[in-house]
Amino acid sequence: MTTGDEAPVDAPALRRKVFGRRTGHKLRARQADILETGLDRLAVPLPPAGTVLDPKTLFARPVGEVWFEIGFGGGEHLAAQAEANPEVGLIGAEPFVNGMASLLRHVEERHLDNVRVLADDARLLLAALPEASLARAFLLFPDPWPKSRHHKRRFVQQETLDLLARALKPGGEFRVASDIMGYIEWTLAQVGLHHAFEWLAEGPADWRARTADWPPTRYEAKAIAAGRQPAYLRFRRLP
Repeated sequence: MTTGDEAPVDAPALRRKVFGRRTGHKLRARQADILETGLDRLAVPLPPAGTVLDPKTLFARPVGEVWFEIGFGGGEHLAAQAEANPEVGLIGAEPFVNGMASLLRHVEERHLDNVRVLADDARLLLAALPEASLARAFLLFPDPWPKSRHHKRRFVQQETLDLLARALKPGGEFRVASDIMGYIEWTLAQVGLHHAFEWLAEGPADWRARTADWPPTRYEAKAIAAGRQPAYLRFRRLP
């Protein structure tokens, strides 16, 4: 963490926008133990007001790039990326206890040493990161908030795209997946209004299937089994 540079937003003072429950089913004793010990070791400390947090300093060994997953669900994608890319530091933000416990179990069982976590609103960390400090960001199967009056709760908004645009380095990627076409349309419209991103798609094949370096998730499998075909969007941070 550096104290000489000012963060563009007072991250600790940023109003949290976490809607719905933070807990689901009760954790078993082993899950609760993994959660407690894992958070003690891996939790990202949000910096004091007016400072920025260099994400590379969060890891016990040097990492070449830092990737950030926003709302990682059960953690399958994040853990798979961390295992496949040991030279990359992975940060995941997830305010919901059951998802955090699931990821930390993956971290323990796979002996991953390149993962850090934030049990809070992802925007709080995005606001505290230095410019161009992330190489990738992921938003996979977020809550679609389908009712019109709840659309303001969706993560993809102009203000969050501003935060992402500042934190992503030029050429960095923002990846979004959803099985709800209304959310896909919303995302394309919001990103289309923003000056900092371009959609990396030349035809339908580019968004109807995951790329080879995009691990599947349990939620994705459930959506496909239910007859809902996900869309996979990739956006590049423009120079």
